[in-house]
Amino acid sequence: MTALTLGLLGLVATPGLGAAQTPTRAPGTEQNGAAQTQKAPADAPTQETTKKDAAAPVQGTPQAPDSAPVQSLTAQAEEPQGVTVTLEEAIARALKANPQVVQAEGTVTNAASAELSAVGAYLPSLSANATGSLSSSDRIVPDTGTVVSGSNDTYSAGLSTSWNVFTGGQRSATRKQTRAQSGAAGAQLTAQRASAVLDVERSFYEVLRATGLEEVARSRIERARQNEDAAERRLAVGSATRSDLLRARLDHTTALEALRTAETQRTSAALSLGRLIGADGPAQAQADGNLGPKPFTLTEAALITELESNAPAVLAAASTLRASEAGVSVAKATYLPSVRLSAGYDWFNQDASFNGGKTSWSVRLGLSYPIFDGFLREERVQRARTQEVVSQAQLADTRRAVRSGASQALAQLRLSADRITLSEQSVEVAREDLKVQEERYRLGATTILELLTSQENLVQAEINLVSSRFDYRIARAELEALAGRPL
Repeated sequence: MTALTLGLLGLVATPGLGAAQTPTRAPGTEQNGAAQTQKAPADAPTQETTKKDAAAPVQGTPQAPDSAPVQSLTAQAEEPQGVTVTLEEAIARALKANPQVVQAEGTVTNAASAELSAVGAYLPSLSANATGSLSSSDRIVPDTGTVVSGSNDTYSAGLSTSWNVFTGGQRSATRKQTRAQSGAAGAQLTAQRASAVLDVERSFYEVLRATGLEEVARSRIERARQNEDAAERRLAVGSATRSDLLRARLDHTTALEALRTAETQRTSAALSLGRLIGADGPAQAQADGNLGPKPFTLTEAALITELESNAPAVLAAASTLRASEAGVSVAKATYLPSVRLSAGYDWFNQDASFNGGKTSWSVRLGLSYPIFDGFLREERVQRARTQEVVSQAQLADTRRAVRSGASQALAQLRLSADRITLSEQSVEVAREDLKVQEERYRLGATTILELLTSQENLVQAEINLVSSRFDYRIARAELEALAGRPL
């Protein structure tokens, strides 16, 4: 009778019956049950828990069952969480803290100053000068032979101006060159800002990815804990083997290891994000809740054509080519003569007074033409032409690189979007399969190995879903960095 009672209890105390109580042990099994690790009388993964998982919305971070937080394997001090930022806040702070962006902004400022200087070359120069001289003079009176002391003081002031009447086209070529260099600096600044934004978005999404993997690991730990409890109860009543319990414990240990790995990844990504936004410690990412694919306003062909023409890298290369072409004109201008007009007005007085004194003025017109300078002009022209050829090749290569990069990014986006759809389907299928396996395990129609396999399939499907969603966001960020603007 006792054996029959224990057998019936073994069928009842199976995963899926959350209300099942711990069976009463026979005197012969009291010692065997005490030898096992003490657990709470919770059952194996229940149908109610499975239904809750299946009903939960499939987001970037799968929801873990309501339970006490899982502790880490090693006892350690609580790590500082740091600041929590949204993506927009992280980008704004990173653009202020990124040294490459600051350097690019300085280059734009310097280019603007050079452009202003090129305009100033059309204007005459003006300068003023003033001098004062105090000196003593001694002379001998011939009649008496005595020495008479005196002074020889002088005061002068002047105003001079000069203007380059003709420079052989050098001023216009220089102005064109500085204007092109200013445009290249602006395009480089846009590209550098886009690169900084891409770095921030990568770190931001890596933090969210690791957070999502933590939630997956916590869900897995909860299921593994329920499996271990159920295996212990089955072993106690003789309806399971010790191998079932060991497999459940191994799955629990593997889940804990996965959690520690995800925690380490999140900490590393948070520290990287903190450095990018200028924080002294880690920075946590606050998701905006919209992680799905977003359509583009342009077709793929139109988008590639637009990027090939207006991408920051292409604009910078085109501006560099224009600057190189202007550099050739600047070098050729030295073959022509230069004409310079200058004028001056001077005042001179021996007394420290503005009254009296003598004045003078002058106007000069000069022409200068270097007949031979040791082939320096030829060298400058050749160097400028070589730079022009190099700039042409760089522009063509940049356009090809942008087209290739845009095509690859769009292909990666399509792949990531398809993976999101397939991963969502895989999660739903894996959850339904897990419910079936839990019911079969409850009825004793399957082994714990098949149950663990089904749970592992669900874990892998959830991991793939988390990864595919953030892979899509990173691939889109790479395309936006190529465009230099949001798409």
